[in-house]
Amino acid sequence: MTVDDTGSGAGEDGRGNLPAADPGDPGEDPHPLALRLEQLILGAERRYTPFQAARSAGVSMELASRFWRAMGFADIGQARALTEADVLALRRLAGLVEAGLLSEAMAVQVARSTGQTTARLAEWQIDSFLEGLTEPPEPGMTRTEVTYPIVELLLPELEEFLVYVWRRQLAASAGRVVQAADDEEMVDRRLAVCFADLVGFTRLTRRMEEEELGELVEAFETTSADLVAARGGRLIKTLGDEVLYAADDAGTAADIALLLVETMSNDETMPELRVGMAFGTVTTRMGDVFGTTVNLASRLTSIAPRDAVLVDSAFAEELIRTGDAPSSEAEAAEEAAAAEKEGEEPPKYRFALQPMWQRPVRGLGVVEPWLLTRRGDPGD
Repeated sequence: MTVDDTGSGAGEDGRGNLPAADPGDPGEDPHPLALRLEQLILGAERRYTPFQAARSAGVSMELASRFWRAMGFADIGQARALTEADVLALRRLAGLVEAGLLSEAMAVQVARSTGQTTARLAEWQIDSFLEGLTEPPEPGMTRTEVTYPIVELLLPELEEFLVYVWRRQLAASAGRVVQAADDEEMVDRRLAVCFADLVGFTRLTRRMEEEELGELVEAFETTSADLVAARGGRLIKTLGDEVLYAADDAGTAADIALLLVETMSNDETMPELRVGMAFGTVTTRMGDVFGTTVNLASRLTSIAPRDAVLVDSAFAEELIRTGDAPSSEAEAAEEAAAAEKEGEEPPKYRFALQPMWQRPVRGLGVVEPWLLTRRGDPGD
């Protein structure tokens, strides 16, 4: 729903953009049900052109255009398609800037991150959730006839749940920030980063029906997301055949990676999995992670054996430093023998590390991967 401040009406409507019909052509009326749904969801009728909305909010057309564009909405020219809610949103963002609480650049980032996140959520809810619920309950009824009452019933409940989850996530993220060692660590942090990739996915896309492929991807993403969350990691994103997650410590990331391999290998419907992990400084932006550590984890994934986990030397050193893995199996055997001689319990390591061949990795030089395995019973 971006603003064309030239007033030329050069808008185009994409899925998820508002309004539902092409608002760039003021002469074209939207579908009556689409308009009713829009009014129900937004809680207000169309009243303003972009220029009128900007003026009512007390902001310049340039700033209004930046905000709306950042939220991911299509251009609408000067169609009368905006509501009081749009004016209020503009006023709030601009007010944060005027009060000095946010810079203009940061306010645009807030708009962009919120827009990108909620756009994906809205697409999922419409494509997967709402379509299933609006199957006509009786012969002769159309989906159109049942959509409005279903949305009317669900809207307040979904809104409350969305706010609850957002507050929970905000609290968790704020807690991680305040526990950072210093101010620099709040942006550039040392994290364990992991990619998990389904083997042979491209071949599967040629052999499987679309519905089967969709079910496989959904099962992979759901299983991965559940395991990552349950063990204390953070899912960064899913890419169909690949997931990216991060954890504050190497031990947590290692446990999740091995659990992913163990879980997928026990599912006959799933392809084999390969995993690559690295530990080091990571730059975080808008919920994503960037930097050499992330690139290295991705490269290790591409060379990992099937149903195996490769880690970089920094990751291996961190596991050794925290006592989660011995520096070598020979050292572990010596420690066990010494403990037995003294009548003491030997050190209990969770993981084992095996150095692999050194090899050049594109853009990162020569790296020495380590094969990560589990020692003893994984437990729960």
